[in-house]
Amino acid sequence: MTASYKIHFWKASPFIRLLLPLIAGIIFEWYIGITLPAMGIIGILCIAAYLIFIILPNAAQYRYKWLQGLLLNVILFIAGAFLTWHNDGRNDNDWFGKNYNDSTLLVIKILEPPLQKEKSFKADAAIKYILTDDGILKKVNGKVLIYFGKADSLTLPQYGDEILIKGGLTAIKNSGNPAAFNYERYAGFQQIFHQVFLKKEKYSLLQKHAAHTLYSFIFWARSSVISTLQKFVQGNKKVTGIAEALLIGYKEDLDKDVVQEYSNTGVVHIIAISGMHLGLIYVVLVWLFSRIPVIKKYAVLKVVLILSCLWLFSLITGASASVMRSAVMFTCIIIGKTFFKQATIYNALGASAFLLLCYDPYLLWDVGFQLSYFAVAGIVWLQKPIFNLFFVKNKQLREVWQMCSITIAAQVLTFPICIYYFHQFPNLFLVTNLLSVPLSTIILFTEIFLIVFAWFHPLAAALGKLVYILTWLMNTIVSWCNAVPFSLLDKIYATPASTMVLYLFVFFICAGLLNKNKRSIKFALAAMMVFSFLWSYGKIKLSRQKKIIVYNVSRHQAVDFISGNKYWFLGDDELKTDGALQNFHLKPARVSLQVSLNTDTLNDILHNGRLWKFGNKTILVVDSATQFEPITEKIKIDVLLICHSPKITIAAIVGAVMPATVVLDGSNSLWKIALWKKECTALHLRCHTTAENGSFILDIY
Repeated sequence: MTASYKIHFWKASPFIRLLLPLIAGIIFEWYIGITLPAMGIIGILCIAAYLIFIILPNAAQYRYKWLQGLLLNVILFIAGAFLTWHNDGRNDNDWFGKNYNDSTLLVIKILEPPLQKEKSFKADAAIKYILTDDGILKKVNGKVLIYFGKADSLTLPQYGDEILIKGGLTAIKNSGNPAAFNYERYAGFQQIFHQVFLKKEKYSLLQKHAAHTLYSFIFWARSSVISTLQKFVQGNKKVTGIAEALLIGYKEDLDKDVVQEYSNTGVVHIIAISGMHLGLIYVVLVWLFSRIPVIKKYAVLKVVLILSCLWLFSLITGASASVMRSAVMFTCIIIGKTFFKQATIYNALGASAFLLLCYDPYLLWDVGFQLSYFAVAGIVWLQKPIFNLFFVKNKQLREVWQMCSITIAAQVLTFPICIYYFHQFPNLFLVTNLLSVPLSTIILFTEIFLIVFAWFHPLAAALGKLVYILTWLMNTIVSWCNAVPFSLLDKIYATPASTMVLYLFVFFICAGLLNKNKRSIKFALAAMMVFSFLWSYGKIKLSRQKKIIVYNVSRHQAVDFISGNKYWFLGDDELKTDGALQNFHLKPARVSLQVSLNTDTLNDILHNGRLWKFGNKTILVVDSATQFEPITEKIKIDVLLICHSPKITIAAIVGAVMPATVVLDGSNSLWKIALWKKECTALHLRCHTTAENGSFILDIY
């Protein structure tokens, strides 16, 4: 009997080996950085050494094969670093920012149809030319985010139009609040570093409809799909918004409370076009083409048709980053399974990730990118072992258990990163996925039929009604599950270090159980001990914290007094009642710091009129016009907080008090902040403006 030969994982998945040094180079360049000359020297030397190595005699190559691997890894490392440097538009000699000032004339091309926001219209745009101070028209590169006023909606520039503006660009900045979404980095990864608000009189139309044919088709198809859904799926905006998001990933009409419910119950992936959607369409296409005699005989024709349909769907849905990521992933998987029988699914995943990161290395920081690959890897690695844990005789129950095993497998490898980003775990994820995923599948295909037969009004109307009923039912199920007590484990403490250690535990425990390897189990236990130490140390440190945070919230006053695991809020009533404002500006910090509201005033807060004493720190809050009488012995305070643009001068205040720091929060008007900053400079006072410097944090020891 011939012994079976098993190909090692690393041999069967060469793209995984190529991917790791590429990722290492990307990370190293972003956080530490290598100069371009150093990249060139190291890269040239390693490539030359590699070429010399491959012409050596076979015996020498075999003896020093470790050197070949080392050289290849260094080359890929340098390639990752170079791609990261090259994809940063600011390193381009033709980047507009190198010749820009507020008097510069800019020729800008609108890159997408303007999207309607709450108070404006938003569009990405490319800067094509600038007119320099010496009168030269120079071709440049760069992107800018444009906001148009709603009053000018009738004359808005459209996709492909070119406009002329004069300066006015401002750098995109974060709010600066603790643990807040890093919008500056998010926009920067899309090569957008500036934004501008334009009224009608601030720009001139130069050219209309200078549009690209393919992108024009994409935007037309997307608009047509949205119009069809809005026409036939009527009655409730919450339902219509979910229907639009489920089919084409359009999120502008989504209700924030509904999205939060989907997130809390672990099914938010349903309303984000992802691998699940393309996977469902792929399964149907394989089933369909396998039953057409002319197609099923020719593997190449079958692959071409399947990929054409998948990419057409990806383009119609708007060709967003998440859609294109899934399309590339499935393309690699389908080609690998069809033409490279020896290759594993892991190699196809590695190939797709390698290609995507070569195209855009900043995808590495995209949460959707990370979740997609962890989820698919979890399903490929763990679904079958989990399914085989129980044998179910009944066919229908076996199908249910198979769906459960897929959900569990995906959750095993995604829950650490979900906890890190969202600090929560949906306890009912299995139930909600079991109910919602089949329902969303039916809705998805019903919507596709609705788009196909939109020309036949009676059938389209019936399909639209069915989509409405099914989507309403799915929303209701998600809402019920969200309302179940203890359905969500919230405010989970997590740091980058604890998340990495938790992943080590997950990988080692799964590998140990699957392979019955005691060493892996020991490594898993060691990782869990380290995780427990990091978690305990962090919780103890947070339990002893005491600080004051003045948040940066536009047009609002917001201050948290934090002691241990409790906070007490001082600020505008609107922030106490507006859940959206709280979730965006205040909740990330409170979750990160593991604090909950103390409805009574904290024991160590003393309050006397405008004067607040917290621990050993004193704060004077000035939010209205006040008369300060000069005194000889000035009262020393730690913070002078000015809010709501009071009619007062810094000089009048410091006649009575001497602050260590003057804090001007986001509730003040910008012109008053500018005046007060000048006063502080003249009086040699330290000044902190939240609009420019982010939130003000005062630690109390």
